[in-house]
Amino acid sequence: MGKKTIIIGGGIVGLSCAYYLSELGYEVTVIDKSEMDGGASYVNAGYLTPSHIIPLASPGMMAKGIKWMFKSASPFYMQPRLDMDFLKWAWYFSRSSTSSHVEKAIPLIKDINLLSMDLYGDMHASGNLGNFQLEKKGLLMLYKTTKEGNHEKEVALRAKDEGLEVRELTKDQLNTLQPNLSDEIDGAVHYLCDAHTSPNEIMQNLKRYLSENGVDFKLREEAIDFTFQNKKISKVITNKGSYEADDVIIAAGSWSQNLAKKLRLKINLQAGKGYRINVKRPTDVILPAILMEAKVAVTPMKEFTRFAGTMELSGINHKIKTNRVRAIAHAAGSYYNGLEISETEISAAKCGLRPVSPDGLPYIGKTSKFDNLTIATGHAMMGWSLGPATGKLISEIISDSKLSMDISGFHPERKF
Repeated sequence: MGKKTIIIGGGIVGLSCAYYLSELGYEVTVIDKSEMDGGASYVNAGYLTPSHIIPLASPGMMAKGIKWMFKSASPFYMQPRLDMDFLKWAWYFSRSSTSSHVEKAIPLIKDINLLSMDLYGDMHASGNLGNFQLEKKGLLMLYKTTKEGNHEKEVALRAKDEGLEVRELTKDQLNTLQPNLSDEIDGAVHYLCDAHTSPNEIMQNLKRYLSENGVDFKLREEAIDFTFQNKKISKVITNKGSYEADDVIIAAGSWSQNLAKKLRLKINLQAGKGYRINVKRPTDVILPAILMEAKVAVTPMKEFTRFAGTMELSGINHKIKTNRVRAIAHAAGSYYNGLEISETEISAAKCGLRPVSPDGLPYIGKTSKFDNLTIATGHAMMGWSLGPATGKLISEIISDSKLSMDISGFHPERKF
């Protein structure tokens, strides 16, 4: 067997790291505090989104956050709280929300998304994870107002400049592609470059494949500390024992910041809560779509339709705010004729926490303090889309192989 590698975190990023490292012959152990059957990797919209070239930290977002701060059902909600980590994050987020930052981020986001989409395709073609859902029908951006329409058309032009396939749709073209839409919808932009999946299916198949191929899973076990000396981590300590490691990967999502503190590292993150509703009956939804004014994602998955959304910065907790779930349900009914989400479906809603960096870009790479530590977190709303690319890049970093792309913009110690 190869070197002992400990991965802390069993979401799509952690499992993707395990997938590519195990292929290289590394002895991989994944430690996760949960049963690995819920969270952001299971409740997301399942999108693979080269089209999402604009980072969360962009001009006007901080103003929206402040405006919506006291509207707990708003799409982007920052819960007011006197927490130093949150206040630092908010300050860095504000500083990052500039046009120059967006321009630097666009090619990085595009390149890593395209890499990840290719890798999902490779996984699908290999048959290792079964014949999972991977459909390239594109993504509709549905808008009701001229303001949102003009904004998305500007993004579409920028996406075309980056070589992405996108087109504007007339109402007639839209209604042909996706019948039964509300008359209030003014138009749409169709990003043909995008694809979609069913996350639960892939996660279950990935766990099975990795287990069958020698990856050791430590479930319901929480990493709480480390043994280290000079620039090397020797052991990962959990609430149940300790594990020797040649390499350590922190891919613990929203919990990564607290783990980094144990190593005297500063990884600035906030947990961004998202919600999902599954509707397990016919909905007439044919194409994945984002309901722009409501910031709700709609995905036709295997055997059900998923409605997902919101970015709630309220700390690490899994409290479900029913008014936020109802806002998603209301949006669905206002964009699709005759669609009414029931109280039973609303009450079955789940949430997940996405790790959000201040500039909206992931942390991928080594730190200067430890030779055998690699960070893989901070993907915000693109975690599902970027999982395989991150795993592949981490495997290349650890094995000292040629990188699939330039990752200097994702450095864990970058300044904000």
